[in-house]
Amino acid sequence: QVQLVESGGGLVQAGGSLRLSCAASGSIFSINAMGWYRQAPGKQREFVAIITSGGKPNYADSVKGRFTIVRDNAKKTVYLQMNSLKPEDTAVYYCRVTTPKEYWGQGTQVTVSS
Repeated sequence: QVQLVESGGGLVQAGGSLRLSCAASGSIFSINAMGWYRQAPGKQREFVAIITSGGKPNYADSVKGRFTIVRDNAKKTVYLQMNSLKPEDTAVYYCRVTTPKEYWGQGTQVTVSS
């Protein structure tokens, strides 16, 4: 079993920054992709960013140039640095890890005030 613990969410003004963390623990032989998704109230969960086991990132168009995803394989942790935050970034952010089984974190709230 794999557990994912997210942290780093909070309330920030527009233009501000936050860094999310997601640490994996448990019976992990190897981790493939690590990624972030978000779900705003009344909307479907959407892709934000993903990083492969080789370190190649990919981003949703809405966050390109503002968000950066990195991973620390030794710590089994993925980070999402979010800069120039906008009110439309407000959502619950979820970490997703594949081993290749799929695991999701519990979510962390990000609120951006205008």
